[in-house]
Amino acid sequence: MELGGTSALVVGGAGGLGTGAVRELAEAGMNVVIADLAEEAGVALADNLGPAVSFVKTDVTDEDSVRAAVSVAARNGPLRVAVVVHAGPVAKARVVNRAGQSYPVADFRRTIEIFLVGTFTVLSRAAEQMATNEPLDSGQRGVVITTASIAGFEGQVGQSDYSAAKGGVIGMTLTAARDLAPIGIRVMSIAPGTFYTPAYRLTEAEAQEKWGPLVPNPKRMGRAAEYGHLTRTIAENDYLNGEVIRIDGAQRFT
Repeated sequence: MELGGTSALVVGGAGGLGTGAVRELAEAGMNVVIADLAEEAGVALADNLGPAVSFVKTDVTDEDSVRAAVSVAARNGPLRVAVVVHAGPVAKARVVNRAGQSYPVADFRRTIEIFLVGTFTVLSRAAEQMATNEPLDSGQRGVVITTASIAGFEGQVGQSDYSAAKGGVIGMTLTAARDLAPIGIRVMSIAPGTFYTPAYRLTEAEAQEKWGPLVPNPKRMGRAAEYGHLTRTIAENDYLNGEVIRIDGAQRFT
C-alpha cells in the first residue's frame, strides 16, 4: 500500500513505542495524528516533526473521544493506517499474595478496559472510517495495527490482568481480519518483548544493564525505532494480514 499523501492515526503516539511509529509513518510521507492523553509530550513531538504531524487529546476509554480523533485524522486525507499502542496503569500483583489478599477485581477490570476494550474501540472506529475510503487498485482500503505483548503468550508473576488483556488483543487479531476482509481492511498485531521506554523510570543505560542480558540476541532491549520500522513494513505490505508478529530478540518470559 502506498502511504505518501494519506493519513495515519497513532493512538498512544506521544511516548514510548508510539513515537517510533509516528516518526516512521511521517517519514513515509503520511499526515500523522498523534492521539494521546499526554498533551505536553504529544504537542512537543508534533511541533518537532513539522506541519504534517498534529496532536489531539484522546482517551481510549471514551468512545466519543476516539471517534473525534478518527475524524481529525480523516480530514488530512484518506485514513489508511491506524496504530494502537497506548499505555496505561498496570498493577504488579499476584491473584492472591503471600498474605492471603486477593487482587481487586476493580483493578483487573480497569486494565482490561484500557488495553483490550480500548484497543477494540480504536480498531472498530478506525475501520468504520476506512470503509468509506475509495479502494486502491489492490482492493485495499487500510490497515489497523494493534499492539499486544509477549506477556500475552507467557506472562510473568503478577501480570494476570495485563496478560489477559494482551492475550485478548492476540485472540482478536485473526477474527477481526476475517471480519474486515470483505471491505479490504487488514488487521495485524505486534507483540513487543522488552523495549526501552521512559516508563521504566531509569536511564536507558541503567535499563539496558538490568534487562538487556535477558534477551538472547541481540543482548539489549528493543528500541522504539525498531517498533516503528515494523509498523511501516506492515502498512506497506498488503500480504501481511491476520497475524501477530513477535519482535523480541527470541526472548521468552520464564
